[in-house]
Amino acid sequence: MNNRVVITGLGVVSPIGIGLDSFEKAMMAGKCGIDFIKAYDATNEKVKLAAEILDFDPQDYFSRKQIGRMDRFVQLGIVAAREAVKESRLNLKEIDLNYVGVSTGTGVGGIGTLLKETKKLMKNGLNYVNALFIPKFLPNILTGNIAIEFGAMGPSYSPTTACAAGTDAIGIAYKLLKYGEAKVMIAGGAESCINPLMIAGFTNMNALTQSTNPKKASMPFDVNRSGFVLGEGAGMLVLETLEHALERKANILGEILGYGQSCDAYHLTSSTPGGAGAIKSMANAIDDANLKISQIDSINTHGTSTLINDKNEVHAIMSLFKEHAIHLPVNSTKSMIGHLQGASGAVEAIGCILELKNQYLHPTIGTQTIDPDSVLDYLLGKGRPERLNCILSNSFGFGGHNSSIVFANNHSL
Repeated sequence: MNNRVVITGLGVVSPIGIGLDSFEKAMMAGKCGIDFIKAYDATNEKVKLAAEILDFDPQDYFSRKQIGRMDRFVQLGIVAAREAVKESRLNLKEIDLNYVGVSTGTGVGGIGTLLKETKKLMKNGLNYVNALFIPKFLPNILTGNIAIEFGAMGPSYSPTTACAAGTDAIGIAYKLLKYGEAKVMIAGGAESCINPLMIAGFTNMNALTQSTNPKKASMPFDVNRSGFVLGEGAGMLVLETLEHALERKANILGEILGYGQSCDAYHLTSSTPGGAGAIKSMANAIDDANLKISQIDSINTHGTSTLINDKNEVHAIMSLFKEHAIHLPVNSTKSMIGHLQGASGAVEAIGCILELKNQYLHPTIGTQTIDPDSVLDYLLGKGRPERLNCILSNSFGFGGHNSSIVFANNHSL
């Protein structure tokens, strides 16, 4: 079986907008979602900036009882999933829920809950730890909550491949649909880990920028880049087999053509010099899509604003695409929303679908002076109209995980 896989719903909660419309307008305009940390007092800390979602109130979406049972990353993910399902216009009462599955990724899961309950344990003892600690903390619990909310009894997956998790969750869902193990999948990623422990960990490994200028903090491919900006958010997609979508006369937003993976097997936190793993994941995705290199119209880069990642990703693009790289516009959504860890690939996937819909590529903001070794068309400071049929999106994670996925517009459907 080799089903075509289409996208019929999108939902997003991000530092530049809650809801698809708000996110789309902000992304296309190049809005910066980075500011001084509000989650805790970082006045005397080295890292003072993050990309937080400041206007999210869980009481607007959940009952008091529900809020007490969910970590923030789950709350963000469910809100995004609700929007995606609503937009898809799925009638869950009329379809076989045994063929509706869920696949969501996260990097660290409920780490906010872990910190809170650890403090209780250390201060007051065992009996004060919340009885719901485990089901609030587990990384797979978002998938479980979404499945329960929508009655989805089909395939259930929760990849935790660090910064590649969101892309992998979508890729897994795509494969399940392609080979007939499901007819509908809710897929994406969610993350909320802006707290002193995570910031300290990344700071002490020199991964985060210590810039105090929000507009010059996340600077992918800039010669003066100094590290990434930690962000939070969630992105969810409703995916269906083309046959299922056509049968119910769904509004098809785009198509997934291919998905590729690889592992660097090199270092826990650094990518392979020269980007060998990235080359392989991109080539695998393009091969899975049955496309030629020249048929890729743009790349949404992993583009973290870290020295090693940026250099290796650009080298990989130039090595794989060769002369086509000169004519290939690339951009970085992280320049606006920071690094959403396990949610980044999912939110960036939504950005790609919106770019295909609008035939318009969003800008890379923050970046001003291109690294001399990284000369590509980065859409610096300003987006532009482009004729877009296929966009490749990259996600690379600690542990050497490399994932790439190819999205296409709905013109051929």
